[in-house]
Amino acid sequence: MTLNRERLVAGCTIFRHFINHSLDLNRDFDVSGFELSAPLIGAAAYNTYVETVSNKTDTLYLRIKEGSTEMVTYSYLDSIKRLSNKFGWKDKKIILAFDTTDEDFYGDVQGIDIHGWTKEHGVTGKFKFLTCSIVSDDIPEKIPLIAVPVHIGQYKSQAILYCLNKIKPYIGNIELILFDRGFYDKDLMHELDQNAFPYLIFVPKSKDKQEILFPLKNGSRVAIYNEFTINKNKTNTTDENLMIFLKQLYDPKNEKSYDWIFATNVEEIALSNIVQTYKKRWRIETGYRVQDEATIKCKSKDMKVRYFLFVFQQMLQTHWICHHKEEVSFKKFIIELHDTCKDLVANAKKSY
Repeated sequence: MTLNRERLVAGCTIFRHFINHSLDLNRDFDVSGFELSAPLIGAAAYNTYVETVSNKTDTLYLRIKEGSTEMVTYSYLDSIKRLSNKFGWKDKKIILAFDTTDEDFYGDVQGIDIHGWTKEHGVTGKFKFLTCSIVSDDIPEKIPLIAVPVHIGQYKSQAILYCLNKIKPYIGNIELILFDRGFYDKDLMHELDQNAFPYLIFVPKSKDKQEILFPLKNGSRVAIYNEFTINKNKTNTTDENLMIFLKQLYDPKNEKSYDWIFATNVEEIALSNIVQTYKKRWRIETGYRVQDEATIKCKSKDMKVRYFLFVFQQMLQTHWICHHKEEVSFKKFIIELHDTCKDLVANAKKSY
């Protein structure tokens, strides 16, 4: 199926605006979104380096380094604002999911942006990004609402609250926020409580948790109040939440039984189908697999460059989900969008 050319042209315009807004460019510069959209989309379509398909890479990277990550974030949020108005997200109850994804780095690990790695398969470090996505059942657009870089030593709570505060104007009532076990953190739970954000976190198993699970009968559910203390700014603060223990709960999909432990500040969650609710979080990982089809390769050590390319890939994914998903595959969409942008530039040069 061939996509409607007018809609593809409109898509090219959207990506030009995103590039210009992110990097503070216009047609008065030596390069702008008009010239850069085709090579960026082409690199994503064919999973290659921008320099493979364009001689503008040095200028592009220079503009990115001269800019700020905040401009890229706000440019993406502009598109989220338009989608929110179009799909009426402000009038709906919203379930969100947070996750981190990473990109491999090969080379000398330095600074606060590259997280050290095991050197397995030559990977010495990782660039990490935190993403928040809609995963509500009644909203078909399962899209990332915001993504931010993750720096070494950064508080999880700081990055997550930043994301939540940025997206709040574009969504309705937050019914629940889902986290995997990597987010089980006392400081995060306390800050979510203080800011009245409802959460459900998958808790990693530990000796003390196993001691509670062990005597339970298979298929049983126990919810207990859990008091915890955090030390922040040289002050001890006490908080509490609910810990929910599920012993050998049967999963018909896998035909196996599992132990589950969750932390939450929502009492009603303890009475609900908690595992099915939590599994909505896995939809964010499906989004990552889709985005992998649009990977733009990069060797840069600069987080600004990595972040811009990561968000550009998310823009492609978001645009496809909201406008073309029912018509064509993601890969075919990117290829046709690239061909259209390239034709527009070529035709413009002929008319000069």
